[in-house]
Amino acid sequence: MLLSLIVPCYNEQEALPLLYKSVTAVLSEMECSYELILVNDGSADDTLSVMKRLAEKDDHVLYLSFSRNFGKEAAMYAGFCNARGDYVAVMDADMQDPPVLLPEMLHILEQGEYDSVATRRVSRAGEPLVRSWFARMFYRLINKISDADIVDGARDFRMMKREMADAVVSMGEYNRFSKGIFGWVGFRTFWLEYENAERVAGETKWSFWKLFRYAVDGIINFSQTPLSIASWFGMFMTFFSFLMLIFIVVRRLVFGDPVAGWASTVCVVIFIGGIQMFCLGIMGQYIAKTYMESKKRPHCIISETNMEDAKKIL
Repeated sequence: MLLSLIVPCYNEQEALPLLYKSVTAVLSEMECSYELILVNDGSADDTLSVMKRLAEKDDHVLYLSFSRNFGKEAAMYAGFCNARGDYVAVMDADMQDPPVLLPEMLHILEQGEYDSVATRRVSRAGEPLVRSWFARMFYRLINKISDADIVDGARDFRMMKREMADAVVSMGEYNRFSKGIFGWVGFRTFWLEYENAERVAGETKWSFWKLFRYAVDGIINFSQTPLSIASWFGMFMTFFSFLMLIFIVVRRLVFGDPVAGWASTVCVVIFIGGIQMFCLGIMGQYIAKTYMESKKRPHCIISETNMEDAKKIL
């Protein structure tokens, strides 16, 4: 039995040695063979050098290095495509995903009742209140308007059987949102709860703006509701404009006075124009996603690796 552990890394030269020490201590005590797949997502620091040093002293360490920064989603996808294990796990390099949970996750899968063990934080201690509030609202919203089953506080840290990993790889869409993909493919999932842990070294790569864009990508990738909202806006404004037209005509015929005031007219024009631009923006997002999918570009390009049979263009 082989366990593949995928770790996406971006500028993690400080955290990587600490992660390696902690993870290997746990994996070495587990009754299974393992491979530690480190994916360098075009880091600007010495992350790749650290990976090479670890690989030189430990045959369990495999690394994939991108030709540039393609993003965490691409790094996870590359890891899944090159993982050879009967069980496949993915976790972050910052130690906010506790490695000590790995034995319990494997034990649950070996029982046969579940196909995946996913983790969720039961608290957001140490996280800004505004960011926590927006995160909770996002999970509520996306579960209401999409088919993706995403639990509040869900992390990318999870372990799954080979069958589920193959299903994730088969979804080769360019615009990826793994939390949604994990929920969409289904399979029986056990949710393992844990307390929030602080990053061991370095700084977070996720600013509020990046998280907001990631949330928008998730909604667009797994829901057509925004397009429906744009359509309903258009229907409502058409009906409202028709009523206002009737009101103006009747007022002119009955009272004989012209419609006075240009300010109200300008306000209405600006209001309707704003709604139109909003709806066009929504449609533009979907068109942009469709445009990127139609190009059939690879998710990533691997420039360096110590895996002999690695797929270098994915």
